[in-house]
Amino acid sequence: MTVQEKPYSTVSRMVDIFGEWLKHRRELREMREIDAANFGQIASDLRMSSADLEALVRRGPHAADELPKMLTALGIDQDDLARTEPLVLRDMERVCSMCIHKRQCDRDLAAGTAAAHYEEYCANAPTIDGLSQHMSS
Repeated sequence: MTVQEKPYSTVSRMVDIFGEWLKHRRELREMREIDAANFGQIASDLRMSSADLEALVRRGPHAADELPKMLTALGIDQDDLARTEPLVLRDMERVCSMCIHKRQCDRDLAAGTAAAHYEEYCANAPTIDGLSQHMSS
């Protein structure tokens, strides 16, 4: 790697991060422009409260990035789950998005210890355990 490649990759990454931030700000502005009745209807169509929908939008598009990694760590095929239980997967994404234990989860995923510790903090643990029991029977 040349000296020129590394600064470019750092600058490129920062530009991408800034672009994502701008896109998220635009989404928040659009959300505020929707009147309460329409926003409530959208939330209802998604089978969630307006408050939950607003919280999800505020958290951004990467709020559930840990879920696919956790499913992989636990030997659960996300594509199979999406085919067989799409509503369960969507609810798991919502729960993951709202999680307050992201740092612990990220540390365990990076260390390869998530399978041993997820039940201690993961709000999706009961669902994951139910899926594991369903898959093994």
